[in-house]
Amino acid sequence: MTDRPSLLNKTVPDFSAAMTSGKTFNLADYRGKNLVLYFYPKDNTPGCTTEGMQFRDLHPQFQAANTEIFGISRDSLKSHENFKAKLGMPFELISDPDESLCTMFDVMKMKNMYGKQVRGVERSTFVIDAAGKVVKEWRGVKVPAHVDEVLAFIKTLA
Repeated sequence: MTDRPSLLNKTVPDFSAAMTSGKTFNLADYRGKNLVLYFYPKDNTPGCTTEGMQFRDLHPQFQAANTEIFGISRDSLKSHENFKAKLGMPFELISDPDESLCTMFDVMKMKNMYGKQVRGVERSTFVIDAAGKVVKEWRGVKVPAHVDEVLAFIKTLA
């Protein structure tokens, strides 16, 4: 495990990215709200599907806590639209094909897949507070109970 610089208590620079529903994500548009940015490896894979469904199912509780959720992966917008529709996600997915956001949040790493080393997204979640600062980060996330843990943390911000 490599030691990465923590993003904790750092202000996230404003960025824009293409997201589902034909919209563009602009970080500055969400000042005054908490944000959950969760990075996941790939649309329509078992862990990513489970994680997406858990965020979907708890979405009303996140909304009640002044929090917006965004899923981010390297998949195309077309793939994201299909994944979002299939799961009935009430939040948008951000496409990061050039890995600019993955790089900004330092979530790319070498992983073993079927005995081969491949570069991929490490499942990670970041909470950005209403002032635009990272107040919590989870890296190397295991899906079971993770979304409940994120919601519990969000509730401490209220």
